[in-house]
Amino acid sequence: MQKEKVDVLVIGAGPAGTVSASIIAQAGYTVKIVEKQRFPRFVIGESLLPRCMEALTEAGFIDAIKACGFQEKFGAKFVKGDKICDFTFKEQYTNGWTWTWQVQRATFDKTLADTVEAMGVPVEYETTVTAIRFNGSDSVTTVEDEKGQVKEIEARFIVDGSGYGRVIPRLFDLEKESVLQSRKAVFAHTVDAKRFMDGEPNRITAVVHKKGVWVWIIPFSNGVTSLGYVGDPEFFDQYPGTPEEQYRALLAAEPYFAERFKDVDLVFEPRTLQSWSATTDKFYGEGFVLTGNVTEFLDPIFSSGVTLACVSAQTAAKLVIRKLQGEIVDWEKEYMEPTRQGVNVFRSYVMAWYEGTLDTIFFCDNPDQGTKEKICSVLAGYVWDNSNLYVEKHDTELKRLARKIALTEKLNGNWLA
Repeated sequence: MQKEKVDVLVIGAGPAGTVSASIIAQAGYTVKIVEKQRFPRFVIGESLLPRCMEALTEAGFIDAIKACGFQEKFGAKFVKGDKICDFTFKEQYTNGWTWTWQVQRATFDKTLADTVEAMGVPVEYETTVTAIRFNGSDSVTTVEDEKGQVKEIEARFIVDGSGYGRVIPRLFDLEKESVLQSRKAVFAHTVDAKRFMDGEPNRITAVVHKKGVWVWIIPFSNGVTSLGYVGDPEFFDQYPGTPEEQYRALLAAEPYFAERFKDVDLVFEPRTLQSWSATTDKFYGEGFVLTGNVTEFLDPIFSSGVTLACVSAQTAAKLVIRKLQGEIVDWEKEYMEPTRQGVNVFRSYVMAWYEGTLDTIFFCDNPDQGTKEKICSVLAGYVWDNSNLYVEKHDTELKRLARKIALTEKLNGNWLA
């Protein structure tokens, strides 16, 4: 059997895998990426957040991404009936990036993988991890390529950035159900000739269709727009027919954009994603660390996926470097706690969205600007800024604010911070 030896094996060539591989390789260590699929490949998660730009910069990817000409993104707009809540990242509370991109993930992920490969990190596509044996922090990973050839890769450490594949949690029975309710998404890419009808193309729009059901609208720079419905699986049962018939009936049922997308051409047949939320109790072990969606994938509503992937990979890579240098790393304090914080803050906002708490906050009259800036920072991905009340006390302050708004709007129509 063929054998290979590296300092770090990275599983997965998506944003988490490539960010961690680049940072570790820049420190002088040998890194190899194995990826189950062939790139380019389609995946959702097309709207980035400003916070991920810091990780992409440290990984050395910014110039390559800019060269792709992706749609620049400057904010997020929420719509409910005739009410609009518009967040502009320049008006956020936390100092940081004030813009990012809306990307076609097939091109985006392939660009990151090609860039890290050009840095000297080999990427083996269509290669599946079938087994891992640990001896302390050292490991031997068995992989099989598309031709059925098997080999073993010895490594001093493993970074699992396998996304939905969740390689290490599945191999070692570490998976745990998420507390979030199971939901379904029906989506497609549309040729959006009327993209300027309903507002700016340089932001994501989330439309409240009805309680618990919303729609994402993500325009790209090439005139194509990603549009998807998200809701309880039962909601979609009222729209029978083929995937395209169901999708077009959904488009016609939403007044906000029915005219814009009437008889629109589809780039591909509508697709479905369901029951995506999953987690695990431990984000690390003696010889491995879990990054990105392998830790927990929440929900599409606040575009948290790529940001959590990039930031967790950025943090993990620096800790792996210290580990390889012989330092003692407190993985619980230095990795588990901050990664869990990011997940928990976003989870609070996801739950507040579906429970209606954010309806009260987003669509009230005369919002308090200071409060809006703090919430905008969360929507920009700055979920580690504990000087922000709506980060530090995310689990209580949104509900408290919504209760205050409901009471005080009757008196003067203003937010109370």
